[in-house]
This record gives sequence, structure tokens and C-alpha cells, in this order.
Amino acid sequence: MSTSSKIPKPSRQTIDFNANWQFQLQTPRHKSAGNEWRTISLPHDWSIEQPFSSQYEGATAYLPGGIGWYLKTFDLADLSENQRAFLLFDGIYNNATLWLNNKKLGEQHYGYSPFYFEITEQLKAHDNQLLIKVDRSRIADSRWYPGSGIYRDVKLITVNSLHTPIWSSVVDTIEINQGFAQILHKFSIVSPQASDNIQVDSHVIEFDTGSPVASYQHQLELKQGLQKCEFSCDVLQPKLWSPESPQLYQITTTLSQGSKELDRFSTTFGLRDFHFNSQQGFFLNGQATKIKGVCLHHDGGLVGAAVPEAVWERRLTRLKEAGVNAIRMAHNPSSEVLLSLCDRLGFLVQDEFFDEWDFPKDKRLNMNEQHNDAASRGYAEHFQTHAKQDLKNALRAHINHPCIFMWSIGNEIEWTYPRNVEATGFFDANWNGNYFWNLPPNSPQQISNKLKTLPHHNYDIGKTAHQLAQWVREEDVSRPVTANCILPSVSYLNGYAKSLDVIGFSYRQVLYDYGHQHHPQLPIISNEALPQWHEWKAVSERSHVAGLFLWTGIDYLGEVHQQWPTKALAAGLLDTAGFKKAPYYLFQSLWTTTPMVQIHNQVFDEERFVYKTDSLSLEERDPQAWKKKLWIWPEQQQHWNFSSNQLIAIEVISNCQEVELQLNGRTIGSKQLADQADRMFRWALPFQPGELVALAKNNGKVLATHRLSTTQAASDLVVTVEGAPLQKSQPGYQHLVVQLADSEGKWVSHQNTQLSFELTGPAELVGLDNGHPASVQAFNASQIGTHQGRALALIKYTGEEENILVRITTPEGFFKVQRFILE
Repeated sequence: MSTSSKIPKPSRQTIDFNANWQFQLQTPRHKSAGNEWRTISLPHDWSIEQPFSSQYEGATAYLPGGIGWYLKTFDLADLSENQRAFLLFDGIYNNATLWLNNKKLGEQHYGYSPFYFEITEQLKAHDNQLLIKVDRSRIADSRWYPGSGIYRDVKLITVNSLHTPIWSSVVDTIEINQGFAQILHKFSIVSPQASDNIQVDSHVIEFDTGSPVASYQHQLELKQGLQKCEFSCDVLQPKLWSPESPQLYQITTTLSQGSKELDRFSTTFGLRDFHFNSQQGFFLNGQATKIKGVCLHHDGGLVGAAVPEAVWERRLTRLKEAGVNAIRMAHNPSSEVLLSLCDRLGFLVQDEFFDEWDFPKDKRLNMNEQHNDAASRGYAEHFQTHAKQDLKNALRAHINHPCIFMWSIGNEIEWTYPRNVEATGFFDANWNGNYFWNLPPNSPQQISNKLKTLPHHNYDIGKTAHQLAQWVREEDVSRPVTANCILPSVSYLNGYAKSLDVIGFSYRQVLYDYGHQHHPQLPIISNEALPQWHEWKAVSERSHVAGLFLWTGIDYLGEVHQQWPTKALAAGLLDTAGFKKAPYYLFQSLWTTTPMVQIHNQVFDEERFVYKTDSLSLEERDPQAWKKKLWIWPEQQQHWNFSSNQLIAIEVISNCQEVELQLNGRTIGSKQLADQADRMFRWALPFQPGELVALAKNNGKVLATHRLSTTQAASDLVVTVEGAPLQKSQPGYQHLVVQLADSEGKWVSHQNTQLSFELTGPAELVGLDNGHPASVQAFNASQIGTHQGRALALIKYTGEEENILVRITTPEGFFKVQRFILE
């Protein structure tokens, strides 16, 4: 007998099932019949691999869908008679049908919820064939880019016949006091038969250090079938989870009988205490805490929907540096990878279940359905039959993530129920106001009367909301239920808000006081807000508003109907390449205390600005314009290369009391933050080459500086490697930011060129991006044009023990070779 055969087999195995899949985009024949199949690894998004084309839909970023087929052949010879096997999918987009060894496992229509199938009965010892059809032929089935295929992780799980079912282990916090926390560990056991007592041993450790902090042991009389268990234990001197200190714990539970281990499973969790107060907002661990949040769609730019952890980590770290403490997963359940990162990095998360309920939305126009064509059919047609299971799957899979502090049952649903719009008085023939800034035309009494007289339809929004909220509370009562209400004036009265613990407003700061006055018992949060100072001002001035989520944290693909070649909506603090934009610095100035200052500029626009030649000051032509600015900021530059005497508008952002502007050592002027109603320091200067400097001061002391220097023509490249260093034999990803530079090494941002990439060694070029929303060059090309003098490359290291060379060249003949020496 070999040494390895003496090692006891684990009672539970979770196997990464992402490698060695076959894929093709057409109806498959037998694998040996042709070469249509190609080998891939998961996660995989086939749409992002295709060229952009105006023949497709802007709602989904001008990329194709189609029907994809996935095939995996595998052995499982060591599965014994008393074991069971499951396949767990974190998400397939969408309309998936699965077969194992020519036997249908089932279907999964919703593209965002995790799901699993038991495969024990269909298994063979050798040459198992798993075939999956993914039908994403509806190319306008979403209002943003959804991706196509098995775009999240897959796992194979083997357990004994006696085992704890997937997602059944839940850790609740019963009580948290100073120096003490009591947790309740709930889990189920499935047993094929009743039996004598089994031993339950659980040990709690600090996740990062491994230090033991608590344990419990119990004898349990085993019953046949499904048996629910609950055990409590105390944690002394608990370290509480928060965005500032994201402490995690892990509980490992072993079920045994005598010396035989029956099952062993681990659950990661965090200890924190939070609540919403309708008068004073949100409290975390006893401290009043404003939600400084952003909304995120699930795409990762050049990788599409199949986002590696390293891509999310770079993006989230950058948002954290701006003071972001919360993320709303808009508008569907997130991936396990992203939620685990939020646990570890410290972001509060609102996990959202649905963007459609009973009635479909118009994916192109983002209101009620106005395009009744097959290409735009979405989840609404499956909602009645599948919503309960899809919601509960997502909730059960995500319930132990301490980052999640709210469940959202829906996003801007009111548009789709005909009675609601009409009841408010908005958008009718007699109303000429602006939805964003006007109170509802109809009074609460008028809205209530309308709801009594308007005809009912097949489905009622209040009843559906009640059902969804009930399904959530059947699984979890520790977190509040919210929704993003686009018409809260009617949602307060149609039964929708009655199902919510916290009402979320969508672009309705004008109703913060209205809602508080008429419905003072229901806490308010802004679940979707413009990335502008006026939004944060409205929230920060009101203790009864818990905070906000900006639209959005990062530019995302799609939602650009008939805007070719614009493929992405540029509403983010970061662009699709993760580069910082002007609104990023605005919110960094609002949400962080570390002194900062940033200069942005653009050629003077006389339609927007007024220039005062005596003081070199700049003002917006409409001094009140800042109060109603919307999503998209004007594109701005950060360079000092213009034509001689060309009038340049300069805007400076800082969180310091005073900013002094200098040109070539000469003071242009100083301004006080308290005097800038829109928090923008502005000047206008006829261009002169040299160095432009902003000095940010508190009490006369310079605390932060930003410089822009005139450069020579680009003649070199500067490569910045971002992320953790690659480790030999450990596959991973690396970001390379390539910046044009002059002969003195100064960054050149006013010129652009074409970059070509060539890799040697055990790595592949995943994709390229320059962050420009109207760049429609394929992400997976080996060449890219820079935008503002820079571009991003993502490379994937395969893990082989060789060094990597990345050669970057330009048509002008200058180049850079980046070496990765793997230790």
C-alpha cells in the first residue's frame, strides 16, 4: 500500500472546478468531430472577447450575445458509495441548461444568483461529461453590460451521506456588549438514518492570525432526514468589524462519531452591531456613521463580467482611498469574490436582488416597457416562477458576509406598474416641472385618492413587495430590508414602503424633508445619488438621512442607447481603467481628512464661464448651476501644455481652508474654501509655459501641493506596476499603467499614440483599456491608443517558473521593456 493511500480522505472536499473547460459559440457536435471547441478556464465571458459593433445594442455596450456551449470531462473514481457530490455555480449569465452524462440536471434562468445541483446519481467513475448550454441570444436583455457565459466560479463539493447542506451554516450575533459578544451558530444536518449520539466540536479563531477565541462541544442525538441545530458560545473581548477595522472570525465545526469524522465545515463571519434610526440616521457599533457609498455594476472594464479578484482589489482600494465606506451592488446579487473582498477591505454592502419584478422595464430607455421585442426580454418573464428560489439562493449564500448590512428587494420598480406614475401627477399633460427638483404635483391625499380609483392590473406593487420582504425575513431578520424608490411619494402610499425597514430614494433629495414630515417613523437613505457636491450637502445637513450611494463609483459598460461609439456611461469617480477622474477628487475632499489638492483645467468656455481680467478669477456664468448638476462631468485635463496666451480655465479641488495658485513662482491669487459655494477654487490664465502650482493651506501652513509642468514632446514610456508582486509558481494578475513621458521623465498627458504589447514567458495579455468611454477598440487586442497619454494593461501569470518580459512599442520608435523577475 502506498503512503498516500494511508492518509484519511477528508470528510468534505471543495474542489476548484474552473480549469480545463471546452467552449464554443455554436451548436456542438461530438467533441472529436471538429475543432470548434477551444480550451478555456473559468470564469469566462464570451461577449467581452468580441468586437464592439454599432449593429448591437448600446444598452449592453454594443457587444454581442449568442448561444454558448461549455463542456467539461472529469473523473471522480474515488467517490465512495456513502458519499454525495454537488456542483456549485456562483453565477451563469443566463438561461442555462445543464446535462451530466446525457441526463438533464436542470435549468437556471436568472444570471446573477448562485445555484447548485446534486450530481451523485448521474456520476460515473470516469469520463463524466458535463454539458452546459447558455442562451444569451437576447442582446438587449439588460440596461447595462451583463456579460455572457459561466462568468463566476464553479466548485465541486463532495460530502458524506451525513453532512451539513450547502449554505446551511449561519452565524448570528445575539448580543454585543463591552468586552463580550454572544454568537448563535445555526446549521442543519442531513442523515440517511437515525443514530446514536454524534459529537459536535466548534472552534472560533481570528481569521487573520489564527488565534483561538472561543469553542463549544455538544453531544447530539441524530435523527433521520433534515435536523436543525443551534448552539451558542461567548467571545470575550471581541474585535468588532467596521470599515476602519474589518476584523473577521472563522468558526470550524467537526461532526464525528467515535474516531470517525463525518463532516467538517468552516464559516467566516464578523461581529458588529448596527441599526437605523428615523431621526438620527445609521449607527455602527454604537457610533453615528454616515454612509459614504457608491453604486457598482458588476463588470470590470476590460475583463467584462468575468472579474478576477485582483481587478476588484485594485478598484476597491482606490475607492477606499477616496473615503468610500459602502457599496450598493446595483442592481443584482454580487459575486462571492467581490463580497469577500468587501469583508476583508472594509466596505458596508447593500446587496440588491432584482431590477425587474412582475412587469418588464424598457432596457433601452430605462422606464416602463416600450420595446416589445424578443431581444429585450429579461427576467420579468421568469419572476413569478423563479423569484423566490433565486432570492433565497443569493441570500443564503451571502448571509454570513459581515459587510452586508442591508438587503434591497428592488431597483426603480415603480416605473413598471402603470398606476404609480399616474397617481403622482408627474409626466402628465398638465405638468411641466423637473422631476429631480420638484415636489410631487399631487398631494399625499390626492395620490391616495388616485390609487383608490385608478384601475388595477394583474399584479400589485405593494403585494409583491410584501412577498419579497417576507421571503427575506424568513431567512434573516438581522438586517433591514430596503428598496430603491424612484417615486417614493406614491410608494409611501401604495403598500410598497410598508414592507421596508428603510426606504431608499433614487435622485429625490427634494423629498428628504417631505418624507420625514409625512412618514417620520421610516428611516431614509439615498440609494442612488448624483456624483455632485449638492447631493452630499443635502445629506450631510440632515441627521435623519442615513447617507447616500453615488451613481457610480466606476464607469460601467452599457446604458448608452443610440450613443455609438460611446460604450460606457462616464458617471463614475473612476473610469473603466480605474483611473481617477475629477469627481473622485471632489469626494476625496469631502470624505477624507488627509490634506489634498488637485488641479484640473480646460480651454476657457465662454458659454459656461465668466472671466474677470482684473483678478484673473473665474466664475460660472450661472452661479446657481452647481445646485442642479447631473451625472456627467465635463472632461478635464491635468497638464500644462497649451497654445501661447490661450485662455485656460483652472479648477482646483481641496479639503483645506485656503488654496494659493502660483505660476512660475508668481502668486496668481489665494481663495478661501468657505467662500466657494460649490467647493471649486477657480482662476483663468492666458497660457504661459512653465509650472503651475496649487498650495493647499490650513492656518497659513502649506499641507498639500499639486504641480503641473509644461513638458516636451513625448519620447519615452513610464511603466507603473500596480498590485501585489507576482510570486513564482503562484498564478496571478498584474496591472501595468503605461504613461507617455518626455526626455526628462515628466509625464505627458496632452499627447496620444498607439501602444503595442508583446509578451514572452509564462504570461498572457488579458486586455488593454485607456478608460475613454468612446473607445471601441476590442479589449483583447494587443494594441491600444492612449487617452490623456496613458493606458492600462492586465497580464495573467500562469505560474510556471520562468521570468516574464513585456515589450511595449510605439509608432514613433520609442519603447519600454518591463521585466518580472520571479523570486
